[in-house]
Amino acid sequence: QVQLVESGGGLVQAGGSLRLSCAASGRTFSSYAMGWFRQAPGKEREFVVAISRSGSFTNYAVSVKGRFTISRDNAKNTVDLQMNSLKSEDTGVYYCAATASTSYYELGVRSRYNYWGQGTQVTVSS
Repeated sequence: QVQLVESGGGLVQAGGSLRLSCAASGRTFSSYAMGWFRQAPGKEREFVVAISRSGSFTNYAVSVKGRFTISRDNAKNTVDLQMNSLKSEDTGVYYCAATASTSYYELGVRSRYNYWGQGTQVTVSS
């Protein structure tokens, strides 16, 4: 069992930056690949970025590549998302998620994630 708690959301102007953090409970954090998803009002939850268990592999959605950076610290049981050059279309609730899948191809698949946080709101004003 893994419990995830996100923090760091807020209101920022377009072009600004935010850093989200996800704290995980449990002693098996390094056994899970981690991902960030987001959901805008009236839209489906979409994949943003994922990182492998060791942190050696990352996968970014095209829309955020070059602007967002994911990192993890297995000693601290945390995964962070640095978001730069934010755009209004980045607005939404951001969710941290954990998957036991060992397939890199599945890191972008929402249904493969076993555990989810409660989400943190990110609002980018234009």
